[in-house]
Amino acid sequence: MAAGKHLLGKGNAKRVFGTAKVGDRGQIVIPKEARELFQIKPGDTLLILGDKNMGLVISRPEVLSDLANKILNEVNREE
Repeated sequence: MAAGKHLLGKGNAKRVFGTAKVGDRGQIVIPKEARELFQIKPGDTLLILGDKNMGLVISRPEVLSDLANKILNEVNREE
């Protein structure tokens, strides 16, 4: 079962899974608990977003696609 460290006051939805070291080829290993919780399998595609001040975000592309669709649907309702 994926445990991770719960962030104080954030409930079960937000967790810290540890750190990842960048290898010589720029690769990182996603901690096992995180892979299990998010059902990440070898060969899966992940989207990497970055902001110079805020850092990196790693997500499944479909998560952000769903969010974009929700935003666009809200914009269409306002028109």
